[in-house]
Amino acid sequence: MTYVIAEPCVDLKDKACIEECPVDCIYEGARMLYIHPDECVDCGACEPVCPVEAIYYEDDVPDQWSQYTKANADFFEELGSPGGASKVGLTEADPEPIKSMAPVEHDE
Repeated sequence: MTYVIAEPCVDLKDKACIEECPVDCIYEGARMLYIHPDECVDCGACEPVCPVEAIYYEDDVPDQWSQYTKANADFFEELGSPGGASKVGLTEADPEPIKSMAPVEHDE
């Protein structure tokens, strides 16, 4: 895995990162976005455009959001590697910890 999307994305899904990704490896779940660990080329283009600073290099994910590294990988267990998010569109495949968490309030 290279980059990880963490809690600031939950219930927000700004999608600026999707527009910036040159390899179409950012997939949309029901509650947040996920970066495919095998399709990401580690370019880092997504990180600076995220308005809520939800994207981190895997070694830099803050401790309080460390579970998001696993959640990003778990999202792709059933989905596999379709070779591009635009082929898939929105999927309800959020991992259980994300599905069951309380709604996240965001400052506007």
